[in-house]
This record gives sequence, structure tokens and C-alpha cells, in this order.
Amino acid sequence: MNKRHTSTVIGTTLALVGLDQLVKYLARTAAQGILGKTIAALWPGVFELKLVFNKGIAFGMLQGKGIWLAPVAVLISVGALVYSIRKPEESRLSHITMVCLSAGAVGNLIDRSLFGQVTDMFWIRIIDFPVFNVADVLITIAGCLLAWTALQELQGKKSPDRNAPSQEPVIVNQGNESQ
Repeated sequence: MNKRHTSTVIGTTLALVGLDQLVKYLARTAAQGILGKTIAALWPGVFELKLVFNKGIAFGMLQGKGIWLAPVAVLISVGALVYSIRKPEESRLSHITMVCLSAGAVGNLIDRSLFGQVTDMFWIRIIDFPVFNVADVLITIAGCLLAWTALQELQGKKSPDRNAPSQEPVIVNQGNESQ
């Protein structure tokens, strides 16, 4: 097992979880815990910071049932990290995907475990998009990268791997050369 690779995967995951938790803490503090309070209109009418608590899963679905999906979040997070650590030869894109997936799952799991709900704060007001957080962004990035990779593989184009040996054609002399 490559210790540097393992440290990078775990360290990056922890840094992203830390970022998620810091942003959530700052949102709760800035809004003084008041549900629905607008913290800042970064682009008034378009993009705002607003404190919302979500007891469901992505985009408010399954309200009140989010905590029951905690074992799924644990499995996803552990599975993604184990895969990434045990497969250091995989592409950098694969590792980024697994780290984002794991960090996002853990970030929201922490909220569910500690508060029984997830703190959300980013609101795209212009289209009234459901309020979301850093962990949701990480999970969405991972989902998009997984879908993109799957499409590439379906088309026969594996994602580039800088560590893979060159696939240049080998020319074999068959002895039919004219002199």
C-alpha cells in the first residue's frame, strides 16, 4: 500500500469534510440559528445565502427519513475510500470522484448524527432551486464525474491515466523488405 497515496486520499477527504462543516457552522452562526434567515444576498435575487435545515435527503426529498439512510452513507463513504486507497493505479479523476463522494456523504452524515438534520445555505433564488451545502456540491460533482466516466467507457474511451503504459503500436519486421 502506497502511504503517500493513502495519506493524500484521507487528508483531502478530511479537508473537504472540514470545509463543509466550517461553512455550515458559519451559516448557523451568522443566521443566529434562525430558520429561513437570509445571511447575505451575494447577488440579490439571483444567489443568496439562506439558513435552511433539511431532515430529508437531497433537495428536501424524504423529509424526516434522512437519518434512516445513515448506514447507506457510511457504506458509500467507506466503500469509496477503500476503493481509492486499494487502487492507486486508477486515474486521478477516479480518485477525485471517490474523495468527493466520501467527503460529501460524511459531511451530511455528521449533521444528521449531531443535529438530526442537515444545514443548508446556498440558494439559487432566481430559479428557486432547493437550498444546498458544500457536501451536496461534492456529491453532485462525484455523480457527474461517475456519469461522465461511464459514458466515456461505453464509448470505448477509458478516462486518461497518466500512470498507464503507452499504447503506441509495435511494428514487427516480417522479413518482406526489399533490398
